[in-house]
Amino acid sequence: MTDQHLTDAQMPTQMPAQSLAQANAEATAQGVAQTPSPTQTQGTPFAHSIRVYWEDTDAGGIVFYANYLKFFERARTEWLRALGFGQQVLRDESGGMFVVSETTVKYHSPARLDDTLRVTAVLQSGGKASLTIAQQAYLQRAGQADQLLAEGTIRLGWVDSTTLKPGRIPALVLEALK
Repeated sequence: MTDQHLTDAQMPTQMPAQSLAQANAEATAQGVAQTPSPTQTQGTPFAHSIRVYWEDTDAGGIVFYANYLKFFERARTEWLRALGFGQQVLRDESGGMFVVSETTVKYHSPARLDDTLRVTAVLQSGGKASLTIAQQAYLQRAGQADQLLAEGTIRLGWVDSTTLKPGRIPALVLEALK
């Protein structure tokens, strides 16, 4: 696995110039797969660095277990952003959004204040209405191999943002994630 560092200039914050609806319709009609982003190729996890702050720790000085889910969420959000899909723009353009329907996390070792973590996300499986993302959090230390701290899977469903009824993930998004 490689650690990916993107500058703010490299991280898209808005949808591509073409609207999601237009691109989605064109890709579906043509049966053409979108070109993967240079920051994400199929099977290669996206990586996002996170620093552990006081707010992330418990009274024992280690990262509170539920905060790994927050770290996983941040990595997934930055992965989508790196692919050109800001979450708010995606919601505004498509009328839908991802919601978490299931999680599993296995904890191996604790992180502590000021640690730097590398949190990864990779598509494990995907359908028309849901995705399963495999995620891992590693401790990074100069001159040492990364140490696995926590790993898990997150199942995401696509819903209408107003009614919260299940829907289909836009084809453009599915293609970019694969």
